[in-house]
Amino acid sequence: MNDAKKIMKKKAVIKAEMDKALPKAQSDALWREATETLDGFLARYSALPRGVHMHTDSRILPSAAIYLTVKNAVGPERAYRIIEDAAVRSCAEIERKLRKLMKLPGMRGLFIRVWDPMTKKLFASGNGFQNVFYPKKKDEYRMDITACPYCRTFTELGCPELTKVFCENDERIYGRLPGLRFERTGTLGKGAERCDFRLKKG
Repeated sequence: MNDAKKIMKKKAVIKAEMDKALPKAQSDALWREATETLDGFLARYSALPRGVHMHTDSRILPSAAIYLTVKNAVGPERAYRIIEDAAVRSCAEIERKLRKLMKLPGMRGLFIRVWDPMTKKLFASGNGFQNVFYPKKKDEYRMDITACPYCRTFTELGCPELTKVFCENDERIYGRLPGLRFERTGTLGKGAERCDFRLKKG
């Protein structure tokens, strides 16, 4: 249980949303139950490649464990809202920090340039993704994801709807950064054939 408890300690934002939405005793009990569920998920997916664990262990499995546990107790709408509200809060903090960075001279161009090595590391095939990487253009980055461990694993666990939260996190973080345009036409989690990423100055 140690790994599950360590992971859950890092999900304080979700716990705070649970405490706001539910009586404290119920929230605490459900948190303990979700920790046990996560422990089972970690064992179930222990044989995944190391790169996939980067996504499953820190994001996918704990979110699913919490959501499914809360859903069984209070229904899907309230459970989804807890996960979504936590995502909104977390993304707002990241966006705030990035907004400050974008004010620095040359940062917008640098930010776009680092997307190439960053995405090829985080979203590599060894991490459970399939991608289309487009030729580089000045002040623009473009990539498509055609297969995703978030969509795949959430579906396997019976909560495909959670994929949408993580799809929307990109828009929450990058969609309103000053001097940049983040464009997307669809995502796997919302029924499209691919998740398209396009970031450019503008």
